[in-house]
Amino acid sequence: MQSKASDEAAAIEIDDIDRQIIAELNRNGRISYTDLAKEIGLSRVAVQSRINALMDAGVIERFTAVINPEKIGIHVSAFFNVEVEPKHLHAVADQLSTEPYVTSLYHMTGPSKLHMHGLFRNNQEMEQFLKEKLYTLPGIMSVDCQVLINRYKSRMGMRL
Repeated sequence: MQSKASDEAAAIEIDDIDRQIIAELNRNGRISYTDLAKEIGLSRVAVQSRINALMDAGVIERFTAVINPEKIGIHVSAFFNVEVEPKHLHAVADQLSTEPYVTSLYHMTGPSKLHMHGLFRNNQEMEQFLKEKLYTLPGIMSVDCQVLINRYKSRMGMRL
């Protein structure tokens, strides 16, 4: 693994073995170092060392469980485009990032747009969130909401 500097931040160059390790971890994040080493064709120590290096470099941010929301009673998945007055953008983003309903939050191109995903037990819970949490924030100019009907693909990890 070699470090390659860019204008914004140092980018890490990963090799084919790192890609294989990451791909296996995306398939099964619970795989043992020993089993992963067998899959890749390296020693357990070499695999563990590479994973630690990828974590130290920030390539692997964390390990987590992927939960199917419907299996735990969460039936509404919605995407929001939130337009915010520029002077309130960071404060609104900071507040929304603390909300348990919000699963992802991004600052998008365009005049002070936040793109947000939220999960809710039902439409009433989403409506309550909108009325009590989102619409009350200072600087909210408009909110466009789209409710998910069917999920065909959800990206876990990234293209390598």
